[in-house]
Amino acid sequence: MKKRFIAGILTTVMIAALFTGCGSAGGDGENPGLTVFAAASMTETLESIKEAYVKEHPEVSIAFNFDSSGTLKTQIEEGADCDIFISAAEKQMDQLDITADSSVNTDGLDKVDTDTRKDILENKVVLVVPDSNPKGINSYDDLVAHLKSKDILFAMGNEDVPVGQYTQKILTHFGLDEPSLAADGLITYGSNVKEVTTQVKEGAVDCGIIYATDAYSAGLKEVDTATEEMCGRAIYPAAVLKGSGNPDAAKAFLDYLGTDESRKVFEGVGFTCL
Repeated sequence: MKKRFIAGILTTVMIAALFTGCGSAGGDGENPGLTVFAAASMTETLESIKEAYVKEHPEVSIAFNFDSSGTLKTQIEEGADCDIFISAAEKQMDQLDITADSSVNTDGLDKVDTDTRKDILENKVVLVVPDSNPKGINSYDDLVAHLKSKDILFAMGNEDVPVGQYTQKILTHFGLDEPSLAADGLITYGSNVKEVTTQVKEGAVDCGIIYATDAYSAGLKEVDTATEEMCGRAIYPAAVLKGSGNPDAAKAFLDYLGTDESRKVFEGVGFTCL
């Protein structure tokens, strides 16, 4: 009888402990867990900011999903769990924002908490070369000349990647036909800016177009910077999503990205804070 009584107490304690553990595993009001989908070009800066933030807020856990903004947009569209989305271009955010122009948000998606949406950063679109700079490229004009001479291998982002879309605008600005260049074997592609950066860093290509922040992080030489006339501005919008399981904690972290501490991190690698 005594043994059965003790066994019953132990069972009760184990069940209580199990339910207690389950209650905090996914993050709750007291111990929120945040999932942030962010453009690949923010990898180093956000990891650094996260380290500082969780020291101040040990009750909060943050997990990042870094990829091209187009890939992240598609994942959110398909129902992926996400609390905050930070895009490297306005287009991908607009495609999830019901208040955006219907010519961009063609599916009428309503994923963004528009009250939280803000433009937080601006990046620069730059031409970079490997250390050896085998073709002696020192400007966008040099790039254009070599593409016309068909004696170069050039790296750029895919068409669904913001850095690829900026690059397409640059090529159009100079009157170049991207499909023809690709058919001639002059272009290689990356599924996000990090892949383009790696191709240049490893010397697999003669040059590439990436962001200034990625050039800084990779130690690559910037030889020219695109003007607004060439490709517009590389603006990074951020917002809490309507499906967030922890909207208050998400808003708090998004606000933290605008603090002096975060600004120092962003500006230290070449971002302009807005």
